[in-house]
Amino acid sequence: MTEIIVRVLFLLAVFIAVFLAAQSFARAAAEKKSYSNAVNRRLQLIQSGVDRDELIAQLLKNSPRQYVGLPPIIRGLVENFNRAVFASAIPFGTAQVASVMGIAALCVFALVIVVSLSFGVGIGFGVIQLALLFSIALAVVLPYLVLQRIAAARRRKVEKQFPVALDIFVRALRSGHPVASAIELLTREMEDPIGTEFGLVADEVTYGADLVTALNAMAERWDLEDMRMFVVSLAVQSETGGNLAEILENLATVIRARASMFMKVRALSSEGRMTGWMLTVLPVFAFVSVFVGTPQFYLDVIEDPIFIYGSITLVVLYIFGVIVIRKMIDIKV
Repeated sequence: MTEIIVRVLFLLAVFIAVFLAAQSFARAAAEKKSYSNAVNRRLQLIQSGVDRDELIAQLLKNSPRQYVGLPPIIRGLVENFNRAVFASAIPFGTAQVASVMGIAALCVFALVIVVSLSFGVGIGFGVIQLALLFSIALAVVLPYLVLQRIAAARRRKVEKQFPVALDIFVRALRSGHPVASAIELLTREMEDPIGTEFGLVADEVTYGADLVTALNAMAERWDLEDMRMFVVSLAVQSETGGNLAEILENLATVIRARASMFMKVRALSSEGRMTGWMLTVLPVFAFVSVFVGTPQFYLDVIEDPIFIYGSITLVVLYIFGVIVIRKMIDIKV
């Protein structure tokens, strides 16, 4: 009987020891994750010993630019792609992403040609057209839609963080901090993306740039009206005077009311926006899925004139439909 009690106590002690060890490791992991989430990317780079010049170059390498020399339509596509790469914060440059998409499109194009030859279909206009459509859909359109989705999510996060940043900014001003010190406080307290953005502003001011110019550059990078109103408020106050803390507090109230109205509009239009996304993604996904699953579905009629002219017409109608859908769901508040 005594031996059984000793065994039970020993097993109970082992269980308690393993349980406490597991709890300790889980708590340490949770604290480490919480700390890493609270530090923005700029502070992580500084902590790792990256030089300030290299840090600014790395964080601003995908900054949106204006391509004046290009035709208007191509320029709009290139600038939108540049903004999507910047807002998504992927660790690659715009030229690198475009190069990868181009190489992937060429590989897919060659693969479709090889598949067509393996099914006994000669190389004609229909095969080249199908290979071109499939490579663009799989290697360009689908990755670009995913990139746009990630960029839109980060833009919404910036919009949510900005009123909080204004509150911290106002409290810092009321506690006696100057504007530069208040911005430096935001760089230490705010998470990404807004923490890194204000950190870039602080670095640019440190290197001699004007504060309003640096803030205006941040607003142009994200193309947000809230940031532009913030820059205008600082510029007007610096020229005419006034209580900056009160001005920014009123601005934060206006931004929150505008965001509340925008969320109501998004909720009321959610069905239409989801329909728009489905109508945009579904044709490309269906085309890629059908060709991957049963290539004979297209290869059997690849040289039929009806298929050739019909596919060109469908592509034109799809592009026109995407433009109309984007215009319909792009609601301004």
